[in-house]
Amino acid sequence: MNRRSVLVTAFDAFGSERINPSELAVQMLPSHIQEVQIHRLLLPTVFGESLQVLKKTIDSLMPDAVLCVGQAGGRAEMTPERVAINIMDARIPDNAGQQPIDEPIAEDGETAYFSTLPVKAMVLAMRKAGLPAMLSNTAGTYVCNYIMYGLLHHLQTKEGIRGGFIHVPFIPAQLQQNPGAPSLELEKIVRGLEICIETIIHCKTDIRSPEGAEY
Repeated sequence: MNRRSVLVTAFDAFGSERINPSELAVQMLPSHIQEVQIHRLLLPTVFGESLQVLKKTIDSLMPDAVLCVGQAGGRAEMTPERVAINIMDARIPDNAGQQPIDEPIAEDGETAYFSTLPVKAMVLAMRKAGLPAMLSNTAGTYVCNYIMYGLLHHLQTKEGIRGGFIHVPFIPAQLQQNPGAPSLELEKIVRGLEICIETIIHCKTDIRSPEGAEY
């Protein structure tokens, strides 16, 4: 990497949750990983504002890569996202009370954008470290998908900057409010993110491995 920096973003708590594991995990990341500077950014779980903040930060920092992190309550694994789609369809309002339904994210954008991060290599590296990981083919239709799509749309004009998204599970502290849901210890989520960043640093192109889904 020439500029030697990675921007990692997280979201604040949303819905009925009091905490967001993405925020806690990103806060715990070191300032440097293998001599690459790590910039942290907390995004509001709000359509519109979150993307404005992200684009302004990218334009200022011009990092080598951007890894956005969000919560996927109900998932048992850390899940790098393969694709983001051009739709907002919010089951619940965002933190500003907005609830777009069946609206495009970008009128001039593609139907979908694929992650430009080595998502399969990230999955394999986390598994080798003993962490639960799986490739995901849907980032949902809420603010996580919105920010991933908006990021990749914006990066169409930023040559050389790679970007993508990873979802993380609940942490045990959230299970009182979500009994029976799968969870992962916060320290393991932090380690998974570190491994993903290390993979992004060293892996310029993704690997070929069977990570598809039947449904």
